[in-house]
Amino acid sequence: MNDVERLALRAELAELRSKGARRQELSQHACKRLFFDFGIRPSMATVRDLTQTGSASDIPKDIDAFWARIRSASRIRIDGGAIPEALQERAGDLLGQLFQEARQLASESLEAERIAAKEATDAALVRLHDSEVRFSTIEESLRRSEARADAALARNSALEAEMRARKDQDLDAHGGLQTLIHRLENENAALTKRLDAEQTANAALRDRLDVLNAELRHNTEHYARQIKDAVSEAERRVKPMLVELDSLRGVAATYQTGVRQASQKEFDFIQQLSTAKARADRLEMQLREKSDEIDELASERDALRAQGGISTSAARLICAMIEDGRLSAEELLDLGTEVDAFVALPSSCPTCTAGEPELAQHGNEFELSCPDCERTSGPTFSRLMAVACFKTADILDTSQQGER
Repeated sequence: MNDVERLALRAELAELRSKGARRQELSQHACKRLFFDFGIRPSMATVRDLTQTGSASDIPKDIDAFWARIRSASRIRIDGGAIPEALQERAGDLLGQLFQEARQLASESLEAERIAAKEATDAALVRLHDSEVRFSTIEESLRRSEARADAALARNSALEAEMRARKDQDLDAHGGLQTLIHRLENENAALTKRLDAEQTANAALRDRLDVLNAELRHNTEHYARQIKDAVSEAERRVKPMLVELDSLRGVAATYQTGVRQASQKEFDFIQQLSTAKARADRLEMQLREKSDEIDELASERDALRAQGGISTSAARLICAMIEDGRLSAEELLDLGTEVDAFVALPSSCPTCTAGEPELAQHGNEFELSCPDCERTSGPTFSRLMAVACFKTADILDTSQQGER
């Protein structure tokens, strides 16, 4: 019973209390709702929490009175007419025994199906946990890679300071940077392969979850059929006795009462079946939530793929070097469109400082221009070159000469 149902039951008991209901009536009503509507065995703590009245000695008495009423109502007695008392007791006991056996068989079948479904769900959750652990390992590897990239950035800064002091070592420092970028690209490619393997495992897990969902639905339908068969079997075994009892005088009215009681018990069976179906729906909702989490992981993997073969740290390093003007036009031409996904457009024009630059793409060419002044990058072959040419006029002239 969830919090909403608990609050609704408390409000219902409060309304009865306002109408003048006594403690015994409130406790009896709470026991009836808990047992028949929610399938919960009434206890002293539960009844006391709902009714907010009664002592530790009064509430157990009310619960015992409730069970006594249940036992009295469940006992079947065939009376009326000239039937001997011994035959009345034995016929009632036989009908009650048939009902108890049918109910016990249905309960055992339901418990077996519930245990099987729980074991399958636990196994799926264990596999999902293993997948999450593997994904956490991959994330830790990515963080270590980013830490190594940060260390490489620090080393590159030291090389830049040394390069300003000794211009003749510029080519060697640039070669070391290219080697570092290549190594980071290789590491990113390896991580991408591991992500592909994890996605394959996640897809297999999703298929398994779908199979478990289908099995759960099939088991629920099978349980419903078993309940119906049990009721039919009970009716089949009771009908010969009813035919034999019809030959006695004055049993017609009593037989109608027994039929009405059987209808009430069948309604109780349907209520129990509805409760089991609600629990199965909650389990299915949990499986769907886990499937949504796997889909989110797949979306993150697709986003990493869309960033290309270069790592985020290396791309940011290249963009920072372009901002500082430390890459020449030839080096920008060599980079091509590999880091276009990481390039951010300038927020203002360097010339007029008021216009917001706009990027236009014509086929394979990119052009960044200011709508308020005539400053433009000219046609370039990449988004990176367009931003660099727009910011620095020297790069613009060099790129145009290179294109010619």
